[in-house]
Amino acid sequence: MTTLAANAPRAFEGGSRNEIPVIASDIVYEGGAVGVVIASGHARPLAATDRFAGFAEAKADNAAGAAAAINVRVVESGKIQLSVSGAVITDVGQPVYATDDNAFTFTPTAAVFVGFVHRFVSSGVVVVAFDALNYRDPYGDYTIRETISANKTLDIEDNGKIFFVDTDATITTLPATATPVNAKIVNIGAYGAVAVNLSPQAVDKVQGPDLPGTDNKDLINTKATAKRGDFVVLTTGDANGPVVAELRGTWATEV
Repeated sequence: MTTLAANAPRAFEGGSRNEIPVIASDIVYEGGAVGVVIASGHARPLAATDRFAGFAEAKADNAAGAAAAINVRVVESGKIQLSVSGAVITDVGQPVYATDDNAFTFTPTAAVFVGFVHRFVSSGVVVVAFDALNYRDPYGDYTIRETISANKTLDIEDNGKIFFVDTDATITTLPATATPVNAKIVNIGAYGAVAVNLSPQAVDKVQGPDLPGTDNKDLINTKATAKRGDFVVLTTGDANGPVVAELRGTWATEV
């Protein structure tokens, strides 16, 4: 989708209202996600660098005005029906992000956290619960986020990052034990759609709870039961290889 060029009335369920001064020379359309520019505090059609403020309840046309010449009235909490790319019935509870005022996704890279899936409506359409003041991005502790859509080898510059795997059967190769590794890898594929493969070096193993720790064997988020949001947190281990500090979902060592 592209940013709105006309009003897009949406059905809201409950919620509180607020008014925010609009940035100069811009139009906020009804139904659009509203962002607050971090540096100025003014509202505008949401951009990926903004703070989410809610959804516009009515059009605010400041195309010919200075900053703060008018306010936009926003619904800052409640529930709203949205088209979310790839949404399926098993996505209730999943965090939702916006890349602009009219494009919504499960991918947290280059996007702003909006809320959580509250109810499934139909393929690609869900009701999202949002609260601009109180809800927090579950991945908000990570400043650097990257998407893995092809095979990738981690290196020392990947420490402290969070990675989102969106493509089936990609292989993420882990560095040798001499290189520290501290990263979180998240599966953001739909239920049963994406296998995540973490591959140690030939003489290394991935060590963790109930894992056999076998040299040169991948740690795999089993595809048949993989869910959007399954993850593993890897930390630097010993001479044998990295250690799993935390995980969610079904993970197994390659046979």
